[in-house]
Amino acid sequence: MSEFTHFNHQGRAKMVDITTKEESSRCAIAQSSITVNQAIYEGITSNQMKKGDVLAVAQVAGIMAAKQTSNMIPMCHPIPISGVDIQFEWIEKNSSFQLQIQVTVKTKGSTGVEMEALTAASVCALTIYDMCKALDKGMVIGQTYLTHKSGGKTGDFDRSSID
Repeated sequence: MSEFTHFNHQGRAKMVDITTKEESSRCAIAQSSITVNQAIYEGITSNQMKKGDVLAVAQVAGIMAAKQTSNMIPMCHPIPISGVDIQFEWIEKNSSFQLQIQVTVKTKGSTGVEMEALTAASVCALTIYDMCKALDKGMVIGQTYLTHKSGGKTGDFDRSSID
């Protein structure tokens, strides 16, 4: 296992110095999900929720979250985000409906965007919960995980190669 990089010689937290890292194009894709009942599914898909267009609001919230990640995660560097794309896909499971959330974040810089993609996916799911909780507080936010990463010194990561 490699040495931890977020501690100084006194064993105290530090932000990693990335000044010597080479700039490269970087991309991260993260996924999350939220499982809802039929009433919420129908309300979202027919755009009949009282709080408005749930997926549009979640999409904007996810983009904002990606851009604000360094303000929430202490050791994340503020980085210029060059693109955020959020896609939604419904999957029917028994008597419930699972909304798959996929977030792609890109940058050209000295550090990756994995945390930005993961944060955006989480905030999308939380926003959907917030907008629908009046109908059902039993919604379940699913696992959030990195599916792909490219660029940087550590190279590419693809979850399908480890599953």
